[in-house]
Amino acid sequence: MKTSKAVVLVSGGMDSCVTAAIANQNFHMIFLHLNYGQRTERRELQAFHAIADFYDVKDRLVVDVEFLKQIGGSSLTDINIEVSKADLESHEIPTSYVPFRNANILSIATSYAEVIGAEKIFIGAVEEDSSGYPDCRDNFFKAFNNVIDLGTKPETKIEIDTPIIHLKKSEIIKQGIKYGAPLDKTWSCYQSEDLACGVCDSCALRIKGFQLAGVEDPITYKEKPKYI
Repeated sequence: MKTSKAVVLVSGGMDSCVTAAIANQNFHMIFLHLNYGQRTERRELQAFHAIADFYDVKDRLVVDVEFLKQIGGSSLTDINIEVSKADLESHEIPTSYVPFRNANILSIATSYAEVIGAEKIFIGAVEEDSSGYPDCRDNFFKAFNNVIDLGTKPETKIEIDTPIIHLKKSEIIKQGIKYGAPLDKTWSCYQSEDLACGVCDSCALRIKGFQLAGVEDPITYKEKPKYI
């Protein structure tokens, strides 16, 4: 019987799915998903529920945070900003960056965790993405742990857990296979809800990861370039 509770942030993507598979080894999982007006909101929500069903997660919360769309500044939330094609050698912040998104997500997760008595918040952040996303870096999450300590009740003990933060995409895929994660139910594409485009940053990182791992990706793409 798993008595320790963990809030697991599940976007519907591959990284959060593998993170859930890891959390499931030792924790009673409570799933949290945020709709923030992203282009693939409907498809990501579908993937979230499919993953939750796979793990028989009864406790799941979906929160609408449309203010991130109102604020804008990202091609994921503003249809007037083009989703840039993948450039895996670039160290520039891509148009898909949603300003300070993870801070908003973690704040909501912390509120939820404190109310339900969860001791962990699992998030599938990966430093491989950090050249583009400043809020995916390990030092960001360490700093946010301090924020949680300062901003919650004295008896509250919540820690952010980032089990795949230092892994490459190919290693994440191997971890997913090891733990039996339902990778076929995940969605990574930034701009399409019917068939993954294969050329946005997220698709490219995923496809490259599967190519390096020597494993067939279980989802279908409009285009599937060779990234290695």
